[in-house]
Amino acid sequence: MIAIQVFDHKKFKKRDQGFLGVLNLPATEAISIASSPSSSHVITKELTMSSNNLPVHGKISISFTMIPIELWDTLDLHHPTLLPTVGRSKMNICDLHSQLFHLRPFEHQPSTAGPAPQPSRMLDDEHGVPLPPNWERRVDGQNRTYYVDHTMRITTWHRPQAPSALHQTLVRPTSQGNPSRAVSVGASSPSTPAASSSATPQDGTYAEIPLPLGWEERRTADGRPYFVDHHLRTTTWTDPRRANNPTPPVMARPDKNADLGPLPSGWEMRLTSTRRVYFVDHNTRTTSWDDPRLPGHVDDNAPQYKRDYRRKVVYFRSQPKMRVTGGKCEIKVRRTHILEDSFTAVMGFTGEALKRRLMVSFEGEDGLDYGGVSREWFFLLSHEIFNPSYGLFEYSTHDNYTLQINPASGINPDHLSYFKFIGRCLGLAIFHRRFLDAYFVPSFYKMILRKQMALADLESVDADLHRSLGWMLENDITDVLDETFSLTEERFGEMVTIELKPGGEDAPVTEENKKEYVDSVVAYRISKRVKEQFDSFMAGLLELIPEDLIGVFDERELELLIGGMSEIDMDDWTKFTDYRGYEKTDQVIEWFWQCIRSWPAERKSRLLQFTTGTSRVPVNGFKDLQGSDGPRRFTIEKSGDPQGLPRSHTCFNRLDLPPYQDYESLETKLIFAIE
Repeated sequence: MIAIQVFDHKKFKKRDQGFLGVLNLPATEAISIASSPSSSHVITKELTMSSNNLPVHGKISISFTMIPIELWDTLDLHHPTLLPTVGRSKMNICDLHSQLFHLRPFEHQPSTAGPAPQPSRMLDDEHGVPLPPNWERRVDGQNRTYYVDHTMRITTWHRPQAPSALHQTLVRPTSQGNPSRAVSVGASSPSTPAASSSATPQDGTYAEIPLPLGWEERRTADGRPYFVDHHLRTTTWTDPRRANNPTPPVMARPDKNADLGPLPSGWEMRLTSTRRVYFVDHNTRTTSWDDPRLPGHVDDNAPQYKRDYRRKVVYFRSQPKMRVTGGKCEIKVRRTHILEDSFTAVMGFTGEALKRRLMVSFEGEDGLDYGGVSREWFFLLSHEIFNPSYGLFEYSTHDNYTLQINPASGINPDHLSYFKFIGRCLGLAIFHRRFLDAYFVPSFYKMILRKQMALADLESVDADLHRSLGWMLENDITDVLDETFSLTEERFGEMVTIELKPGGEDAPVTEENKKEYVDSVVAYRISKRVKEQFDSFMAGLLELIPEDLIGVFDERELELLIGGMSEIDMDDWTKFTDYRGYEKTDQVIEWFWQCIRSWPAERKSRLLQFTTGTSRVPVNGFKDLQGSDGPRRFTIEKSGDPQGLPRSHTCFNRLDLPPYQDYESLETKLIFAIE
């Protein structure tokens, strides 16, 4: 998709300021225009607003021209590819598009889960070793080395090897210029698969079998083979020859990771013919070299399969520091004094003693705790310690079921001891695989994970301040606002001035430093003003849960780890949903609910978190959802470009859903947005 955005240069000071309109044009349409026989390739289109797809008062004229075949040999290739030069023969647009689209080793990701193959940017460091006949070494404009085969008239990032060790694929152009069948020479199994792969293991048994017609074998920068299907325009790690010549799995081999516990549900361990272990996920019908019980490197841009919540929990609970130690941790409480008795009992143990087998009993009630009693204790205790009437926590600004630390908790002189107690209780619940019946504002989970706060995190803490700061960032405040780097707030009836930086009361906020001011306000209102309470809370939590292990999760997954997964009644959800711009009978809405009903519980919770800020459903169901301005039902609004992603407004429990043209687009975009 080619996106052409138009801005007013007088107003364009920062990204997206002075926006006038946009034109989204499919690349296929551009190629069709450029290849048309007409002498004029100029088209005129209406601009639209990107948010609602409405037309604006303005048109744009653009033209596309195809590079003549005759000039291909003279091009300075910015990205050397496997694109063959086809001489002076004519080529129709479908052939040209096919060549441009398919024969680049860095354009496609494998269709199964895994990293995108990247071009090998090797330098020719094998001094004294000559290149094969008719090969030439060149350097592009970015000082990257590539190689030219003048016999086959192709370029590649990979240095050609001696014929006896050749491990690359040659693409032979036909006289018509169509991509022909790829000839794979000397294919062998990689010594090590990519660490993040979900690939079918290759054991080298097909080096001698030709690839099917239309298939091509390529290799990643680390030498791992993958396969291109030019018929379907897809790539995969799986060798297509395996389907016709399957290698029978060899079962039974000692599991070197047996101490990690059983494999997750639906998983199976197998061996290749060379007795190398690989794993089969029957849930997704994929295979992987990676043991699903072991961790992988996880970052913010990692694909969903690497951030899978279930796998993280399995890894988290399998670590030695998360194993119950010998002995018992006996806690006896009275139902009528559950908070006081629990505080005395929990704070009477050391952190290590709390890792013993947990045995909870209620005074005057016979019975043994095999899990049920402790679950009830955590449920009842969480209703007490998080009760806003105690002054330790308060509800967020837009509902009465998500919590945040009360900055005025100091009215209780022992409040820091109670925050350490709460941290211990949270650690106890996580360590002993129980749940607390409590859900917090998103910023609280980010604080636990030591993540940087953003303006969006302020929305659930102070909605009015969030709106004001947002306006300040989006508008020129010169001669409009008279602010300094300080805040004034009430503390027990007294107005106190807080400086956001040294000398802040005398430091004016200007157009140039307003971003610094906003960041300072956000940091103070979310974390700095409750630093003492939070530090005490973390001291208690870290006595049971190592910080490096809790960091495996993101803030949404941490909410599920602490509070469990709320049961979502789909009939109740659909019944108490409002629509703007859509009718309940519209095709997109029917696709939406069909899609959500087909999802597993984890993904439904992700969607609820994405749109409302929490996976928590009110006790009385969706009819009691709260917004920043009172009761607010879940709402789906018709908004956005069908080529874009859905957006959410958690203060209003609203999902902006573009009018997608097919079910697949809706599901793909929705999953991408929430993941």
